[in-house]
Amino acid sequence: MSLPEYKKDFLKAAAAGGALRFGSFELKSKRISPYFFNAGDFYTGALHEPIMDAYAQTIASSPELADGFDVLFGPAYKGIPLAAATFYALIKLDRERYRNAAYSFDRKEAKDHGEGGTIVGSPLKGKRVLIIDDVVSAGTAKRQAIDMIRAAGGTVVGIIVALDRQETLPDGDGKTSAIGQLRKEYQIPVVPIIKLDDIIDGMKGVISDGDIAKIEEYRTKYGASD
Repeated sequence: MSLPEYKKDFLKAAAAGGALRFGSFELKSKRISPYFFNAGDFYTGALHEPIMDAYAQTIASSPELADGFDVLFGPAYKGIPLAAATFYALIKLDRERYRNAAYSFDRKEAKDHGEGGTIVGSPLKGKRVLIIDDVVSAGTAKRQAIDMIRAAGGTVVGIIVALDRQETLPDGDGKTSAIGQLRKEYQIPVVPIIKLDDIIDGMKGVISDGDIAKIEEYRTKYGASD
């Protein structure tokens, strides 16, 4: 099945801007990956727009997020610009649907003057909160964000990320991915813009057959069943 246009634009921009690279990369897990993704590289206008539009389109079209949200929450640090920019993209996409929504983010260190606290932007108490970030690695940062939101009185309704690597946890059961583990643990949807399968399908004919083969081998070796 052909990828939606916004996913194609996302992949094209990611590859052109160096956010999605192919070669040999040592991950934090010590695995040697044939590809690497870093949403932090989307810092120019030409490359920033496709990823923000892709986040917005994914949020708006995902059946798992159909019940909506009140606050888009970006965990410090990468989640902060993602929350602000995606919120703006959502307003452009459907002003009527999202005009009463809001966004917020956290500080790494609590502020002891002014408004104080660790949360900046919309209060979370009594709100349905959607977490936005770039990727899920071990899931530690997402668990911290969930605990923070719950402690502030909010209800986490889901997590949206740019990429699902669809690979098993290094110290896991050999079947479950980091995203799969979060879904099971918290019983909430974790929705990616693209998956590893989308990279393989979308990059065929764009990158070399050799690079595609290496990614497919990596998926065979480390691929998760959920």
